[in-house]
Amino acid sequence: MNEPKLNPLRLAPADAALLLSKAGGETVTEEQVREAIAAGAPVDAECNVNLVHLGAWILKEMNRHAN
Repeated sequence: MNEPKLNPLRLAPADAALLLSKAGGETVTEEQVREAIAAGAPVDAECNVNLVHLGAWILKEMNRHAN
C-alpha cells in the first residue's frame, strides 16, 4: 500500500508537527503547532498550515522578540 502524500503547502497541524519533527531533528508536537496558530501563525480557511508561510511567520516573530 502507498502512504498518502503530504503537501507541505497544506498540512493539518498534526502532519505539520510530524514533518517538522522529521526534518528538524527536534520533536515538534501538534500542540506546539496549534499554539503557534493561536498566536497568529497563518492558516487557510480549514486550519491547514503552509510550511513556507509558517516558517516566515516564525522568523518574523523571532526577529520581533529579539528587538
